[in-house]
Amino acid sequence: MKDILIPAKRVKKELAILLVCFIAAFLLNIYAIAKYATSWSEILGQLHIIVILSLVIYFIVAILRLILSGILKAFK
Repeated sequence: MKDILIPAKRVKKELAILLVCFIAAFLLNIYAIAKYATSWSEILGQLHIIVILSLVIYFIVAILRLILSGILKAFK
């Protein structure tokens, strides 16, 4: 069976996108805490939800990137 090699540049790009998704989810949590005037201890208490939300955002972005890639390849 052939090994699949993923270039380091691609891994770094995907990790950067995942980090941006995590930061967006974290900022969304801070916004919700401020808007609903809840306890600031929820930043750490809801960290597992933030991780799940960041993964959901990452997969949505991945689907949009695939669609955009397909559209761009169709017009070439």
